[in-house]
Amino acid sequence: MALTETAPAATPSSHEGILRRQSLRESAARTYARSLPIVPVRARGLTIEGADGRRYLDCLSGAGTLALGHNHPVVLEAIRAVLDSGAPLHTLDLATPVKDDFTTELFATLPRELAENGRIQFCGPAGTDAVEAAFTLVRTATGREGLMAFSGAYHGMTEGALAASGGARTTAVTRLPYPSDYRCPFRTGGERGAELAARWTESLLDDQKSGVPRPAGMILEPVQGEGGVIPAPDSWLRRMRDVTAARGIPLIVDEVQTGVGRTGTFWAMEHSGIVPDVLVLSKAIGGSLPLAVIVYRAELDTWQPGAHAGTFRGNQLAMAAGRATLVHVRENGLDRRAGELGARMLARLTQLAAAHDCIGDVRGRGLMLGVELVDRDADADATGARPADPTLAVAVQNACLDRGLIVELGGRQSAVVRLLPPLTITDEQADAILDRLTDAIAAAVRTTPAPTGTSPTTMRGTSR
Repeated sequence: MALTETAPAATPSSHEGILRRQSLRESAARTYARSLPIVPVRARGLTIEGADGRRYLDCLSGAGTLALGHNHPVVLEAIRAVLDSGAPLHTLDLATPVKDDFTTELFATLPRELAENGRIQFCGPAGTDAVEAAFTLVRTATGREGLMAFSGAYHGMTEGALAASGGARTTAVTRLPYPSDYRCPFRTGGERGAELAARWTESLLDDQKSGVPRPAGMILEPVQGEGGVIPAPDSWLRRMRDVTAARGIPLIVDEVQTGVGRTGTFWAMEHSGIVPDVLVLSKAIGGSLPLAVIVYRAELDTWQPGAHAGTFRGNQLAMAAGRATLVHVRENGLDRRAGELGARMLARLTQLAAAHDCIGDVRGRGLMLGVELVDRDADADATGARPADPTLAVAVQNACLDRGLIVELGGRQSAVVRLLPPLTITDEQADAILDRLTDAIAAAVRTTPAPTGTSPTTMRGTSR
């Protein structure tokens, strides 16, 4: 299906009218619509066409949901096949051929240790519900209540998931330092910073006077996405696996955004070789439709029927679209392709950083990339980091949109430009993305004054 085929008429007047009505009718909690005032009417692959007739390269990809981009043929074919078959679309948690096919394909992609001794729970339609299910599971299995999570984390917007995220408003969850080379919590970075972060965790767990009782579980992201695209060192991830295993603490790995080839391996945990006790999955596993599951070791399967339920956990269209996506990524090696292309894009971003003192750091893994914008006139601290510049980041985002490029912001002060293109992009499309970003940064620097003060720390969350 080409972008020119059947779709609503694209006119500037309908574009403006729809945006105006949205602002009058929708809640003040809307987020993406504020920074991206577009009205999509057609989409294919990397490209979105708005009601105003403009075309955009989409590097948001539904916050990482669209592994194959918009309306990929294999996804559309899978959806049509279910619709044409007359199969029920709403099945609660009943067994169906579509669910069986999806589960079989999903387990085929998992590490053998988890696939051979795993159980799956289909949750509600969003990743945050899967996070809540993981918390219920480990609390039931261990008989303990507390949880351990990491500064800068993002796990969703329901109460329990938010409590384990960087924007938590309570201290029900013990917060641990997440290693970062550019903004190391110990002001050292590298292997030394990761070692200190690991020691801090061990000390809290082993010191009987730390005030931290043994938790029901630890949850972490192999790459913090909303936290600013911060990949965890592989050695630190292995250390966390060893720390939790030795102390009988279930390890929950949140691969809602990193999964299905995004970071250069099918699952980001494969870079370090760890196998968690609980794996949280959503976004790309539904092939663009709502789907969320947890996969966990059978030994943890001690909860009672109905301990975690949901009306819409039997989304047949999402399971069909998800299976088609999993198969296409696996059979076409799109995970390896993401790693190779992402490395080339990161190398070019590194060159861009060398030419612009407003870029403090570039980082990422595979096609999950981040560019941190900083105060170009401020002095660096002892580790070489300068204060973030969220105002410049917004200007860059707006300049990107003016040039037909959709990007999202993340990080502690929303000063990191995030790139999450589909795994199906070509080399030429990757170059076009970086060309537009380069031009946008140069334009934003010309028109945006350097900050005169420090902005409050904020972090915008992705819908789950």
